[in-house]
Amino acid sequence: MRKKLIGLLAIGAVAVLSLTACTSGGGNNNKSGSNTDYSAKPSGTLTSWSFNNADDVGKARLAYAAAQLKGVTIKIDGTPFDAQKFTTRLASGNVPDIVQLDRTSVTQYAAQGLIQPLDKCFSARKINPDKRWYPYVVDDVRYKGQIWATPQFYQPPAILVNVKVMKAAGVTEDQINTSKPDELITAIQKMYKASGGNPSTLGLDPNVPGNIGLWILGMGGQLNDSNGKPTLDNPKNVAGLDLLKKIMDAQGGYAKVESFTGSFNSFGNNNQFVENQVGSQVDAQWYPNVISPYLDKIDVRAVPFMASNGKPFSVASGTSFAIPKGAKNPVAACAWMDEITNYDSWIAAEKARVATLAKNHGINTGLFTGSPQADQAIRKQYVKPSGNSDFDQVIQTYYKVLDYGKTFGSSPAGQTINQELSNAMTAVLLGQKSATDALKSAQAASLRAYNSAVKGG
Repeated sequence: MRKKLIGLLAIGAVAVLSLTACTSGGGNNNKSGSNTDYSAKPSGTLTSWSFNNADDVGKARLAYAAAQLKGVTIKIDGTPFDAQKFTTRLASGNVPDIVQLDRTSVTQYAAQGLIQPLDKCFSARKINPDKRWYPYVVDDVRYKGQIWATPQFYQPPAILVNVKVMKAAGVTEDQINTSKPDELITAIQKMYKASGGNPSTLGLDPNVPGNIGLWILGMGGQLNDSNGKPTLDNPKNVAGLDLLKKIMDAQGGYAKVESFTGSFNSFGNNNQFVENQVGSQVDAQWYPNVISPYLDKIDVRAVPFMASNGKPFSVASGTSFAIPKGAKNPVAACAWMDEITNYDSWIAAEKARVATLAKNHGINTGLFTGSPQADQAIRKQYVKPSGNSDFDQVIQTYYKVLDYGKTFGSSPAGQTINQELSNAMTAVLLGQKSATDALKSAQAASLRAYNSAVKGG
């Protein structure tokens, strides 16, 4: 269900973004922010459409930013971002000063003139983007030499291994190596179990389509070029799809694997590690927090996802804050985005998390903020041995792969590229098309979206 929901959200975003290409500029007072004096003292009322269902970390950051902007009245719209609603608000001129977006959407809005570049904001606030954030995180929101949003979070993927399943099958950690397909497939087959012709234990859950970009880029592929133009028909993209098909075919086929993973109680007491339904699984850094309460029932370790060149590999992903075209208080918006993503804000957030963990007797896996200075300080001061050596190894593995990040690529057709790549993957894994043919179709659709975006509809 979780994977299907991700796909449906992407489809909805693509449809709405296609409409906005032809409606940009309507009714939004044509304020680009180009003449804004970002060095002015923030004042007035600030409206921010962000922080849906804020947790302890989010609430601490909001409180910190508010304390720094005492002359500003801050109003938070904490409802989930909705692309159609955003389009309607842009057309009416009733836009928030800040909107929180997935980073894959940022360049698409930037190309359509619906959000403002932030370089002057950064200059006024003395922010060096490539020092505050990991460069590959900033590259997600960099387009035509300008930066269009302030990133937050970078929670890299790695592979969690179920020690019990692995040992029972006679598999070792070094065999869970995505850079050695033949060895990997053998290990998967050893751990795989079926009941009544259907999977009961997967050797490896690649966790797609959510991680499809990881598999394509990690195997040497490319989603778009330096100008944002789609490159899905690049022959190097075939390797990732072919490896995924081998993984699925070794475990009963994609349809059966998808049906099985859709039944996982991923956030519950009977999750896939407790139930030994996976021998290994690709997971983002946040997922160890989910399974940490069950360490009396499970034994997990982690290995990096390995690129085709044999080196650890990761991809950057997460959300960001942007200033819409027509924002009424861009000066306060700039200041708030600075305060909500700076070092002190993240330290305040980590202190709040430490208090929560102490109350709930939880394990501190760290905060993965998107900012290297904050990540390093939090790890050094707050991430301590948990008493479970294998779980400590999981935490340290995720910290190590932070250094191996790569941007998905910034493209005016970013959402379309993601959706078309997912469609191509499904066709290949179900045996409906060859990887080359599926990618050719995906490229054609993505290129249409790209041309529409850069030409303004």
